[in-house]
Amino acid sequence: MPLRTAFAQASLRHPVLRACSQAGLVNNLNDALAWGLAPLYLAAHDESAARIGVVAAVYPGVWGFLQLMTGWLSDRAGRKPLIASGMLVQACALALLVAGGGAFGPALAAAALLGLGTALVYPTLIAAVSDVVEPRDRASAVGVYRFWRDTGFVAGALLAGLVADALGSGTAIAIVAVLTAASGLWVTATRWTTTFDKRGTPVDGKHDGRRSSPEGAKRARA
Repeated sequence: MPLRTAFAQASLRHPVLRACSQAGLVNNLNDALAWGLAPLYLAAHDESAARIGVVAAVYPGVWGFLQLMTGWLSDRAGRKPLIASGMLVQACALALLVAGGGAFGPALAAAALLGLGTALVYPTLIAAVSDVVEPRDRASAVGVYRFWRDTGFVAGALLAGLVADALGSGTAIAIVAVLTAASGLWVTATRWTTTFDKRGTPVDGKHDGRRSSPEGAKRARA
């Protein structure tokens, strides 16, 4: 697949790839906020450096450990439910962080929830991209997805900084929470297609987001 075609498919044309690319971008947007703005938000509410460090550690700790199970779960429950629910859990985590007013307890719970949401999303998104692309074109599609996903770091840093300067840290976090929830709803509304025709091209068929492949389609026809 030419790069131009891969970029168009993963960015705009293919509904599942489009949904995954935007979800990846928004996921890393709130990831940038979690690493950059959240510690400043807690510091502004007089939390100690030690407590801020604990909150910062809980997020990747929960996320990293739970990925061991969420990747496995997505092979059985389907990609779409985990991605959509993960984005919504992340939105709730950011809302809790703001509602807690920078207090340590709510911030700790928010970090754990954010880790859970990220664990649901991270391994599942890249698997979902792989599901709907032929093996020979998979690296091209994943490259485009990763471009949009990692662009989220840039967008998150700029958005969080500019909005926090203009309207305050709490407002910046709330805006990212709304964007994250909207991303989850986008995934929920997407018609999920993961079956292939005899040439290995994605076609309408299964819409539950469970894993399928050209090889699986061949076995089904045998």
